[in-house]
Amino acid sequence: MDEFIRLESLVGENALKKLKSSSVALFGLGGVGGYCAEALVRSAIGRIDLIDCDRIDATNINRQILALNSTIGQYKTKVAKTRLLDINPELIVNTYEVFFDSETSFQFDFSKYDYIIDAIDSIPGKIELIVKANKASTRIISSMGSADKLNPSLFLVDDIYKTTTCPLARVMRYELKKRNIKKLKVVYSKETPITKKKAPLPSSAFCPGCAGLILASEVVKDIIKN
Repeated sequence: MDEFIRLESLVGENALKKLKSSSVALFGLGGVGGYCAEALVRSAIGRIDLIDCDRIDATNINRQILALNSTIGQYKTKVAKTRLLDINPELIVNTYEVFFDSETSFQFDFSKYDYIIDAIDSIPGKIELIVKANKASTRIISSMGSADKLNPSLFLVDDIYKTTTCPLARVMRYELKKRNIKKLKVVYSKETPITKKKAPLPSSAFCPGCAGLILASEVVKDIIKN
């Protein structure tokens, strides 16, 4: 099959083999997570577990790759699985319609993954996921806030303790420091929130998607390096 021949030309045969044998868990399939899943599978990731309890809503259409008029009302995990298998029929994909928090985290063996991706919105859920990944010594990358922004060029990758501007990152720094989490790779934006509305969160098509693509890029590059 020739699906990944251009990727192999870029990264090499051994790197492609690493990607095909890797296992990734993606928590959250919204504006960020949907694009992240798309890029991971188009980058030859061999196994992906998708965790999200939400169904697609009409209000998702402006920014979520899984959201179409034809998919409204369906579970994001199920829509994603169908789409991703159409990209790579050899992909191993498992779905969990679960709201991730301290009450449901027992369902997951974090040590079996090569990488964990945090693309969820809930602060308690993000903290639980990061703590569990650290206990399992599994690599994790976390998305900070992508709502209420218009400039995708201001997204950066850095350690959580070096972030600035992002309100979500500020809360996460405080909470992770209390839990003695020393480091965390994150994708965040230096753009000041435009409206500062809390609900419903204003959003654009390009910023969540950009964050998701950057997440996928970092995961792919790290898997290839190690």
